Amino acid sequence: MRIRKASTQDAAAIARVHVNTWRTTYAGILPADFLAGLSYANSESNWSQALTADRPGESVFVAETDAGEIVGFANGAPERESDPLYRGEIYSIYLLAAYQRMGVGRRLFTALAQRLRQDGLESFLLWVLKDNLLARRFYESLGGTYLTEKTITIGETDLIEVSYGWRDIVDVTGEA
Repeated sequence: MRIRKASTQDAAAIARVHVNTWRTTYAGILPADFLAGLSYANSESNWSQALTADRPGESVFVAETDAGEIVGFANGAPERESDPLYRGEIYSIYLLAAYQRMGVGRRLFTALAQRLRQDGLESFLLWVLKDNLLARRFYESLGGTYLTEKTITIGETDLIEVSYGWRDIVDVTGEA
């Protein structure tokens, strides 16, 4: 398994992981008809745009098997809402269920944190659905501190998101 920076050629594979992980991760949290309606084509179009856009500081990493199959991704950049304490943000991290609990998610998370640090961002946060208990335990195991919560709407469903923060990115990267 290797972690590498994503390229524009990865859009379709990232889209496949994105849609499939949403369908498994959010089953029971989001309505089944909403999840069934997720489109690989729309997701691929969005990822193609994201991977070709010149967004300052944004990075996307993928987890790729030895056979060349992309099984996970993570992306992040400067924090989107001008938080005074947390300068970076992990926007998303998704990994196919068959590859969870093998250290791959931790490697994606660390690679992205290292990139944020290289970009001069010494702290970061992320948002996760409150009901996504597996992900929350994962972030807590990585030293994330619960910060706050907010209500968001996905489709027609109101949900609670909670944030976790890391005040010192070195706690994640291990680099002084």
